[in-house]
Amino acid sequence: MSEAGGGRGCGSPTPQRAPWSLVATTAALCLVTATSVWTAGAAPMTREEKQKLGNQVLEMFDHAYGNYMEHAYPADELMPLTCRGRIRGEEPSRGDVDDALGKFSLTLIDSLDTLVVLNKTKEFEDAVKKVLRDVNLDNDVVVSVFETNIRVLGGLLGGHSLAIMLKEKGEYMQWYNDELLQMAKQLGYKLLPAFNTTSGLPYPRINLKFGIRKPEARTGTETDTCTACAGTLILEFAALSRFTGATIFEEYARKALDFLWEKRQRSSNLVGVTINIHTGDWVRKDSGVGAGIDSYYEYLLKAYVLLGDDSFLERFNTHYDAIMRYISQPPLLLDVHIHKPMLNARTWMDALLAFFPGLQVLKGDIRPAIETHEMLYQVIKKHNFLPEAFTTDFRVHWAQHPLRPEFAESTYFLYKATGDPYYLEVGKTLIENLNKYARVPCGFAAMKDVRTGSHEDRMDSFFLAEMFKYLYLLFADKEDIIFDIEDYIFTTEAHLLPLWLSTTNQSVSKKSTTSEYIELDDSNFDWTCPNTQILFPNDPLYAQSIREPLKNVVDKSCPRGVIRVEESFRSGSRPPLRARDFMATNPEHLEILKKMGVSLIHLKDGRVQLVQHAIQAASSIDAEDGLRFMQEMIELSSQQQKEQQLPPRAVQIVSHPFFGRVVLTAGPAQFGLDLSKHKETRGFVASSKPYNGCSELTNPEAVMGKIALLLRGQCMFAEKARNIQNAGAIGGIVIDDNEGSSSDTAPLFQMAGDGKDTDDIKIPMLFLFSKEGSIILDAIQEYEEVEVLLSDKAKDRDPETENESQNQSAEQTTPGSQEVDLVDGASPEDSPLDSHPESSSPAATDSDAASASPSQNSDPTENHGPTGFGGECTYLDEDEEQSETEEDSSPNVSWGKEAQPVHPILANWNEDMEAIEMMEKEMQKKGEL
Repeated sequence: MSEAGGGRGCGSPTPQRAPWSLVATTAALCLVTATSVWTAGAAPMTREEKQKLGNQVLEMFDHAYGNYMEHAYPADELMPLTCRGRIRGEEPSRGDVDDALGKFSLTLIDSLDTLVVLNKTKEFEDAVKKVLRDVNLDNDVVVSVFETNIRVLGGLLGGHSLAIMLKEKGEYMQWYNDELLQMAKQLGYKLLPAFNTTSGLPYPRINLKFGIRKPEARTGTETDTCTACAGTLILEFAALSRFTGATIFEEYARKALDFLWEKRQRSSNLVGVTINIHTGDWVRKDSGVGAGIDSYYEYLLKAYVLLGDDSFLERFNTHYDAIMRYISQPPLLLDVHIHKPMLNARTWMDALLAFFPGLQVLKGDIRPAIETHEMLYQVIKKHNFLPEAFTTDFRVHWAQHPLRPEFAESTYFLYKATGDPYYLEVGKTLIENLNKYARVPCGFAAMKDVRTGSHEDRMDSFFLAEMFKYLYLLFADKEDIIFDIEDYIFTTEAHLLPLWLSTTNQSVSKKSTTSEYIELDDSNFDWTCPNTQILFPNDPLYAQSIREPLKNVVDKSCPRGVIRVEESFRSGSRPPLRARDFMATNPEHLEILKKMGVSLIHLKDGRVQLVQHAIQAASSIDAEDGLRFMQEMIELSSQQQKEQQLPPRAVQIVSHPFFGRVVLTAGPAQFGLDLSKHKETRGFVASSKPYNGCSELTNPEAVMGKIALLLRGQCMFAEKARNIQNAGAIGGIVIDDNEGSSSDTAPLFQMAGDGKDTDDIKIPMLFLFSKEGSIILDAIQEYEEVEVLLSDKAKDRDPETENESQNQSAEQTTPGSQEVDLVDGASPEDSPLDSHPESSSPAATDSDAASASPSQNSDPTENHGPTGFGGECTYLDEDEEQSETEEDSSPNVSWGKEAQPVHPILANWNEDMEAIEMMEKEMQKKGEL
């Protein structure tokens, strides 16, 4: 172990290098005391229990990696529901998600150093030989510079780092002669043309074969990139320079970081989400610690650790001070506007911010790390996984979960920093949920909807690169790992780079430009490496005391808004008008709108349009209130539209060899048995004859007591339901007749009635698109007897069948040879849930009868609005609450003298913070400010 650096709490002065063990395992130098005090805080997990969980992680990795190698390699990723590889161009496009795929065996490269961490050295040696033999980096494919850097370049460098370590030990890799490093260098040169911009910020995409801007490249016309995309290069590029002596890579990455630092908003010291790569103008001016920005902050701190350049630490601490001042609202982390950081930019959080508690541990700021991590854990306990986005009152905003590892990463760092066995129990929960809800015969499938438990045909490479690495290390003792992991730093993709690179090939000049721009607060540099005497002052229950107030924060949250700091500046004046309280018939409310620069326009059809002109507001504070009012009204409008729709349902295959592991998202029906109010329906499936179900069934004995399968078309959905019900079916599944349709290319919809009384229909009816339906049809062809469960969400598996399924061999896979891709092409927020009454009449065909409406993103039974912490909750009486719900659910009622508060139609809302700034400047000129 070399000298620790940077922090005055437990180490030497400013270092030549900064190999904190905190980086990889969070500070053995600083954690001796922490580990010992925590044995008093909770019952420690025995060595045997930890070994058992570690072995479970190894088995899970074998299941995922083995199925990738058997069913997908050399494709980039495994499609675990259909047991085949995902090859770019051979599957329906998923948009930007596919930019990670470059036909370079992505999952294998991303898994290289995981194999060594998990002590699978023989498999690692075989994998390296496969990469050298099979992988081609010269493909005519457009890829993301960011993803290719962190996954492929990082994977090659991590593999090289551990290959030379193993070679040095003398048992494995004796033949290795830096071949992975040469591949990494080749890839590095292929990425360099992306930096050919006036700013030095890279283009977001590049063609591996043709580069940028050539006609055949099919890229190079982009103008914008995300901050993380441009700011998450320094570790891999600097490591490549230090390994090879070619300084150009580190120089380019430093230039990009320098430009982002110069373009930060000077008054708030925050950066936006998206920036123009040519002009440096911020395109998206909201700022947070989640998607689009996250790893920019991570790499500033880790670049200091790896490279020993003080300027990176100074920049990180300056940004961190701004984050804690504006974005952190413990335990929440809410996006704000960079120019007006007291103004929230949105009322929901995305899952990527789950990495931040781990970064706070690295910084040495343990208390907020514990708080945010505990809040996230409560969300996970409610939904089994962390939704892609969730609101401030912990409702689902985006329902997917692609098996992201960030929460496991923070759990690992917090355990290493505190030694608290509580975090081992958290890790145990993660393992159980993965096996219970995500494990399928061919690997682990991403969650399409955490509310229903339905799956996507997707297993991203980062799942193997990160999740298993962090979970294994969480339960491993030092002797369980064949090398000293504290000699390495984790990249954002959890690839391992050796800390000795800090003293190797230091030919890039280090110029600290930070002090030219800002006078730094020395307090930012205290306790960078945490001093346990300060963090845990004679209190072995320190972390527990921080967690305790948050235990029920998800289940017992107030339905009213987080009180923003700016309201405290009003010195006792009346709080601003909130969208939920607005009444168009209240003269006082109309006067407040006028002060905020908001105008009402009455449309001919009786509806009302709201438009804000910030320049017309009485003051800058009123303009901010008006901007927030408009944002709240848009969110309220969207929420009310969503609540008019039924949520998606689930079709779960429970028979052998699936045992409940395959869950398909199904569209609901507006008639028949409501699965959200009644027990689920379970039964074997049988095809009806005629298959369209539009006349009396000729095979009633086949569907009697079973769930009938029907083909869409030729008649109304309700007529199909009546015909199978009369034949004795206990439920029905309608499969789309549009061959190849899938939820990744078409929005889910709910089946409407036939305009008549449908109370006579007593059985549940669900709808599947063609590709989802083909999974059931293929299963019937393969296994004949197929049993399914129709429910509002996926149910827990029977422990007996679960144990049986755990013993299934890797060869047992989901049946079917058709191409099925169950991945959303858009977020739930963008995917409307349509209502289709089916008819054969020319005047009322399927398409004619479609009535589009927004998707179901949240639970309609729950209150909406942010949640406050630390104060009392004031709840409406039940009758009063019901009245408010009924009033708010009428989107198109005209506002008259007797009207109640209703949903307005919002349009032409294009005023942003620049308008407020313009107004401030004008008022300053007039001497009014």
